[in-house]
Amino acid sequence: MTDTHSENHARREDQEIDLGPLADYIGFALRNAQEAAFRAFARRVETVGLKPGRFAALMVIHHNPGLTQMELGRAIARDKSSVTPLIQELQRHGLVARKASEEDRRRNALRLTTAGEDALAGLLVHAAEHDRKLDAIVGEHKDLFLDLLRRVTREIQDLQ
Repeated sequence: MTDTHSENHARREDQEIDLGPLADYIGFALRNAQEAAFRAFARRVETVGLKPGRFAALMVIHHNPGLTQMELGRAIARDKSSVTPLIQELQRHGLVARKASEEDRRRNALRLTTAGEDALAGLLVHAAEHDRKLDAIVGEHKDLFLDLLRRVTREIQDLQ
C-alpha cells in the first residue's frame, strides 16, 4: 500500500515545516527557546572549555558554599543521576571540592576551589553578554517575562 498523502505533498527542502498544534503549545515554545539560548551560550563559552550547563552549578555553589549535592540538584532542576556525574566532572577539572558535612557526615558539602572561582569569573563575562542579547529581544518586558517563567516553573511543579 502506498502513502498517497506523501506522494501528493512532496516537500521542498526550503519549505517551512507545518508544526500543526505544536506551534501554539507553550511547552514546545519554552523548549525551543531554551534550546536556542543554550546553543548560543554554548558557542560563546566553548573557548573557555566548559559546557554551559556547568555555569549554573558553579554559580549556585559560589553563592551557597557548603550546600549538598541534593540541594544543588533541586536548585538547578537536575536529579541525582545527573548531579553526581556533574560534580565528579567538576572535581576532575579541579573546580569543586567535596567535603563531608559537619552536620551530617553522610552528606557532602560543596564549595568552589580557586580554579572554580576563576572559571566562574570567566563564564560570567560570557553570560553577561549573552544575557544582554536576550534582554534586547525581550525589551522592556523582561520583568514580566521572568515573572511568568518563574510562575510556570513553580505552578507546574505543584501539578506533579
